[in-house]
Amino acid sequence: MQDGVRWLDEQDLALINALQLHPRASWSVLGATLGVDPVTVARRWSRLSARGEAWVALSPGPRLFERVCVAFVEIDCPLGDAPQVVRALNDRPHLLTIERAAGGYDLLATVATADLAAMSRLTLDVLPTVPGVSAVRARIVTHMFTEGGRWRIDALAPGQRAQLTATTAPPATGERQRRTVPTTAADRAILDRLAHDGRASYRALAAALDTSASTVKRRVDRLVGLGLLRLRCDFARPLGGWPVAVTFWAKVPPADLPDIGHAVMRLPQTRNCAAVSGPNNLVVQASLHALADVPRFETRLAAVHPAVDIAERVITLRHEKLLGRLLDAHGRSVGVVPPDLWSEPESPASPSTGISGPRG
Repeated sequence: MQDGVRWLDEQDLALINALQLHPRASWSVLGATLGVDPVTVARRWSRLSARGEAWVALSPGPRLFERVCVAFVEIDCPLGDAPQVVRALNDRPHLLTIERAAGGYDLLATVATADLAAMSRLTLDVLPTVPGVSAVRARIVTHMFTEGGRWRIDALAPGQRAQLTATTAPPATGERQRRTVPTTAADRAILDRLAHDGRASYRALAAALDTSASTVKRRVDRLVGLGLLRLRCDFARPLGGWPVAVTFWAKVPPADLPDIGHAVMRLPQTRNCAAVSGPNNLVVQASLHALADVPRFETRLAAVHPAVDIAERVITLRHEKLLGRLLDAHGRSVGVVPPDLWSEPESPASPSTGISGPRG
């Protein structure tokens, strides 16, 4: 490990796991769960956040995928041009995640837009004109079985997990959750602030948005209750023992997709699992401890169902961006580009300029 870079220790990982389960838990609740003083927990989190080693930010709620268009977009570049393409694409709010790949493409971007028409404009008219981009191939998500906000590192004892989940309010159910309610400009302003700091107090959010804390809380509760918003705790995975990310492209019979997708999402290593367009109609992304785990996980995938035919496996060389967080070579957060799924994709002549932060 290089100078100035440290491994996350067991106490760090326990706190991160606790915040994965309850991202906005009070320091008192977290301290009681972890068996330490609340002030100690707050200080530890402050250090992790300041160093960009862990953060709480936005994650898509399960109902959001029914309202927007999501795609895994493969991007090719001439030899040596990938770094400049990454720099050009990092500040685009529709490109939520950007990975440098060791496989059949140079970059893999997870992209979200307001609808299919906007995705078409982005992938057909905008991305191909970015200097250094030689090819763009979009695989449209037809169903998202699970996404990274549900992934857990399992650093807590069962009793600690039960204690935290008991203090978490269950999501809204029934007709209220199924209603189609428009996302307002005020909602999007709140989402922008939460992308920077998912643990920001309602009072701090209200001050930044010139409104009341009760209004902010009501809007956040509404977005969570409608299944449009989830908060997630993420961290510098290479420093925490998960340095390997891999994407599997599989071909399965369409009739078997629901059963296979739900079985794969239950594997603890799975971060993302989606049905997609194209001949390889299932994509699975996993976080692993070592390269030797890649064939072992592939074997588990194949064991899920005899109809699973894994066509390609691509190891991520580096995450450049993760759900709006710009990352350094060690996976630490060094900036924020708040996701904006609702804006119109812009041409390279007038790119978005949403980067902020160095860390946090």
